[in-house]
Amino acid sequence: MLDKIKTYRLPLILFLFFEIVAFSLWQISGSIFYLYNFSYIGFFIALGLVLYIRQYPHARMVVQFAVGSYMLIYLGIFSRENMQIEGFWFYLFSGVFQAAVIHYAVAKIFGPLLFGRGWCGYACWTAMILDLLPYKIPEEPRKSQLGFIRYIVFTLSLLFASALFIFKVANMENIMLWSFIIGNILYYMVGIALAVAFKDNRAFCKYICPITIFLKPASYFSLIRVKVHEDKCIVCGKCRRVCPMDVDMLDNSRKRLNGTECILCNACVKSCPTGALEI
Repeated sequence: MLDKIKTYRLPLILFLFFEIVAFSLWQISGSIFYLYNFSYIGFFIALGLVLYIRQYPHARMVVQFAVGSYMLIYLGIFSRENMQIEGFWFYLFSGVFQAAVIHYAVAKIFGPLLFGRGWCGYACWTAMILDLLPYKIPEEPRKSQLGFIRYIVFTLSLLFASALFIFKVANMENIMLWSFIIGNILYYMVGIALAVAFKDNRAFCKYICPITIFLKPASYFSLIRVKVHEDKCIVCGKCRRVCPMDVDMLDNSRKRLNGTECILCNACVKSCPTGALEI
């Protein structure tokens, strides 16, 4: 029994985390939606990890589409809640501490203290499409000089939301809906173009995505992270070659190269011939 608990420790921890969030928000807000919402997300994230432990080859994809499509289609389009970064600024400036504000607080600001950039690996609706492309292992060196673009996109989203309030634009809710739809179309187009140009599915995540500005600081202190057992490591380099985010998994310190970009995809763990890596 204890061995089973240890084996399934990570999915249990994450499921309990989301259940605590779900129950707490339900009690605080009085809206049962939060109980359903975060229980749904927590269930599928835990399910994906269980499937991974059982060596189901498409475990992460199951989670990506279950959570990503739910947030994109149900929350974003049907419920008319802009879940992109401009939506976060919009609801924050409106004083509406629901929708995107809570989502960002849980998944992208405070949650990464527990699970780092796990959001990017298991729930992002942009990445769920980009990961279907054939360039899972980067074929060209990382173009670190392009990282500044994310700060431009981040700033533009803030200025866009601010301008709506400064100029008292009418029908702001409709503008947010269309901003979400058009913004996602642009994200997909740019993401696919970059993936093809750089032979790297995750090029968009590395150079364009503004969410990383929230994710990086907390991810540095993440409790859940890939670790290497140095006594088992034969320094074959397979883990570094298969990592979609160019993370140096051989360095256990928090200063590992690109350490805050690990999306917990487990590609390195699966590739290790000696079982030296684990989460």
